[in-house]
Amino acid sequence: MHSKFGNSRFGALVVVLIALLPVTLAAHVPSPAKADPARRVAVNFKAPRFTLIDQDGKPFISESRLRGKVVAINFIYTTCSDVCPLFTVEFARLQRALKSQSRQDFLLVSITTDPEIDSPKVLKAYAQRFDADLQNWAFLTGNESQMKEVWQAFGVKVIRKDRGLVQHSSLTTLIDTQGTRRINFFGSKWQADHLLKDMRALNEIGR
Repeated sequence: MHSKFGNSRFGALVVVLIALLPVTLAAHVPSPAKADPARRVAVNFKAPRFTLIDQDGKPFISESRLRGKVVAINFIYTTCSDVCPLFTVEFARLQRALKSQSRQDFLLVSITTDPEIDSPKVLKAYAQRFDADLQNWAFLTGNESQMKEVWQAFGVKVIRKDRGLVQHSSLTTLIDTQGTRRINFFGSKWQADHLLKDMRALNEIGR
């Protein structure tokens, strides 16, 4: 037979445990996965071939322009007020850091996700805003069907919300001297230093 005091104390303990249960469960149930702001993924497959138009209105044929170079490609559009300017600033930093290397060894490529607005003239003005050296940094556009083919080939999703407003995947990819995609950066928090280290390593391997 239990004492009245024992039952009272047991009841109080149950109340405390019930009150703590949500906290305990919350501590052990994993929170929803958050997108890594700068996820780096090693890959190993051939980069797609494509032909687009550069900022000077000239054909850009990837098979010849990328051959023998370590290439960084990102996807931006000129009216973007979100992450695209950040990507372009980091590419500008990357280009300055690579100036001590041979210009022939490296190439930066920015591909538009809004060909409706981003004509060669618009892209060239955008490049000038960021002091891009167009000797080894190309800004590319094309017609809608060409662009869709390129986006799909690189695994970039593009959704047009309105004129001048586009939602797209945040992908930056590195291609080695043999035309093989080697590293993907996803998200918006990567920095030029991250790409610089990998590009120099790929260049050493490719010699």
